[in-house]
Amino acid sequence: MIYLGERHDSVADHEAQLEIIEALHAENPDVAIALEMFQRPFQPVLDQYLVGEITEEQLVEQSEYEQRWGFPWALYAPIVRFAKTNQIPLIALNAPTDVVRQVARQGLESLESEDLEYIPPLEDIHTDNENYRAFVLQALGAHGSHGDFNPDNFFAAQLIWDETMAERIAQFHTANPDTQIIVLAGQGHVLYGYGIPDRVARRLGEALSQQIVVLNPSEAIAAQTNSADLFWYNTAN
Repeated sequence: MIYLGERHDSVADHEAQLEIIEALHAENPDVAIALEMFQRPFQPVLDQYLVGEITEEQLVEQSEYEQRWGFPWALYAPIVRFAKTNQIPLIALNAPTDVVRQVARQGLESLESEDLEYIPPLEDIHTDNENYRAFVLQALGAHGSHGDFNPDNFFAAQLIWDETMAERIAQFHTANPDTQIIVLAGQGHVLYGYGIPDRVARRLGEALSQQIVVLNPSEAIAAQTNSADLFWYNTAN
């Protein structure tokens, strides 16, 4: 399991992701690419694209990419095209936007049965990592300027992302234990292992091999050697 922690709007980070994916695929073609950028209800759309049933334009439209993610498609298109050319599975990881927003506004307890289809059971949403809570609220606490900001709900919304993505990764690994999964996700979901990696390990066992690679890290992140297993710097940087 390899996590490539990105800044979503960084051209350099996405170039690095493609370079790493190409190298890993050349070494072992049995890989899959897991994507924070696509939400779990749209897995069938990714599958249809890979087998040629829909075009790239239809993929963007039918996955509601522009509304649900919004960062320029051109940043991710080369990776998705490489996957199609080489028939690499693409895994939609993320929780539905409306569920995450509901939790951010009103908390986990506000979710109803129909909200749970694409997220883990609520008992699997672990809120007990105080270090992660502090990290999330410090990194994203600027949202507190909005009048109805609730730190508990905000952290819970982050955990909905993390636990949903971790569950899907664990499910795919269980079904395909020999496939190397390459996870593309924001740095905040992988730094220190707090977000996705620890929650995958909780589901699959601590012996699972996982590597966290932070792409073109800031000086502050690079100064903390426990923030990742590896740092990757583009040659031009």
